[in-house]
Amino acid sequence: MQHRFFEVDVFATGPFTGNPLAVVADADGLSTEEMQRIAHWTNFSETTFLCSPTDPGADYRVRIFTPYEEFPFAGHPTLGSARVAAELLGKSGPLIQECGVGLVTVRQDEGRFAFATPPLLRHGELSEAERSEAAAVLGIDEENIVDSGWVDNGPGWRLVQLESAEAVRKLRPTPTPGVKVGVVGLTGDVEPAYEVRAITGQFEDPVTGSFNGGAAQFLRAKGVVPARYTAAQGSQVGRDGRVFIDDDGDELWVGGNVHVRVRGTLGSRDD
Repeated sequence: MQHRFFEVDVFATGPFTGNPLAVVADADGLSTEEMQRIAHWTNFSETTFLCSPTDPGADYRVRIFTPYEEFPFAGHPTLGSARVAAELLGKSGPLIQECGVGLVTVRQDEGRFAFATPPLLRHGELSEAERSEAAAVLGIDEENIVDSGWVDNGPGWRLVQLESAEAVRKLRPTPTPGVKVGVVGLTGDVEPAYEVRAITGQFEDPVTGSFNGGAAQFLRAKGVVPARYTAAQGSQVGRDGRVFIDDDGDELWVGGNVHVRVRGTLGSRDD
C-alpha cells in the first residue's frame, strides 16, 4: 500500500532548526497497530496519519503517534499536519482538524500556521509527590521551583517555572517513563519572553506546541506575560525553534513557521 509521505520542519527559524514531523497521507486503510509500527520505525518525536474526517465540520482527521503511544492532541503535529493538509486540499484559509480532543481550528498566513489551544484536560496544582517527581526529572531541588501546575491538553504535561531562562538552559534532565515535564524561565522585558524545555518520558522534545499552549494559558492566568509574545525552545538539543503566542481575547493561538522538507512515497506493506 502506497501513501504520500512528507517530512515537515515545525516552529523553524531556518532549515532544519525546528521539530521534524513525519506525515503519512491516505491513511484510512491503516490499522492502529500499523500506525504505531510506522511511528516506531520513523522514530520522530511524532508521526501523524491523515484520514478522512468523520465529523462533517472537519476538513481532515489526524491521528498522532509517538514511537511509543498515541496522543489525542499535540501541537507541532497539529501544525505540520495542517501544512500538509492545506497543500493536499488546496486550501489557503482556516482549516478544521478532527483529532482525539475534538475539532481544532488552524489558521494559516504566509507559511505561518497557528492552532487555537484546546481546553486543558487537567489543570491546578501539582501534588507534593507530583512536584517531587518533576524536580527529580529536572535534577533540581524543589526550593528552586518558582511555580508549578498541570497544563495537560492531551500529552499529560506538568509545568515547572524556574527563576530565569538561564536556569532552564543549565538543566541536565533525566527522562523518566510516565512523567512529562515542561519547564519555563522568563527572560524579562525582551523577546523571546521565555525559554522552554520539554522532557517526555523518553527524551527531550525539540519544540513543543502542546506544552507551549498549556504554558501560555498558565502564564496568562498568572498575569506574567503579555497577550502576544514569543517563546524559544530547542537550544540544548541543537535546534532554534520559535513559538508565537497570540491571545486575541477569544482564543489563545500557538503558531510557528512550517516548511515541508521532504516529499515522497511510503510503502506501508510489502508488494
